[in-house]
Amino acid sequence: MATEQAIFAGGCFWCTEAVFRDVIGIEQVESGYIGGTTEHPTYKQVCGGDTGHAEAIRVTYDPAAIGYDEMLDIFFATHDPTQLNRQGNDVGTQYRSAIFPMSAEQEAAARAGIERAGEGRGKIVTTIEPLTTWYPAEDYHQEYWEGEGQRNPYCLAVIPPKLQKLRKSFAARTRSAETA
Repeated sequence: MATEQAIFAGGCFWCTEAVFRDVIGIEQVESGYIGGTTEHPTYKQVCGGDTGHAEAIRVTYDPAAIGYDEMLDIFFATHDPTQLNRQGNDVGTQYRSAIFPMSAEQEAAARAGIERAGEGRGKIVTTIEPLTTWYPAEDYHQEYWEGEGQRNPYCLAVIPPKLQKLRKSFAARTRSAETA
């Protein structure tokens, strides 16, 4: 089975990671940083807002099980792509809504996805940015929701509503639906 990758930034990477880890066809989700100028940035540096990086996720997926277009629809449905440089209480360019296409095909699909997402929602501010160096986040950020996130008040307030949106709008695409 040949896998492919995609990179999405939709605010806090803990939240975006939790959503995509529940999607059938996603083999791996890695939280990290992309789009900035500092080499090997730390979480503290990125949170400071001076590196230019976005908190993002890199998903490895099976294109026979889920398409890039469907992942874009999930991405747009589970965060607010109309807010510039913020998601809820998270404010700054590190929380921007952005797509980092890995091919010309992904870029074209991202443009079409933005058009679909904008229908009836207002102006979509999600950017399509050039693919730059990917820096994995520190180990303690990986699979955060499954561990520390379940005890973190911020995560408990933000992630369950995102998962509910996913499970309501894309029920047939979620792992949790398989086990229900």
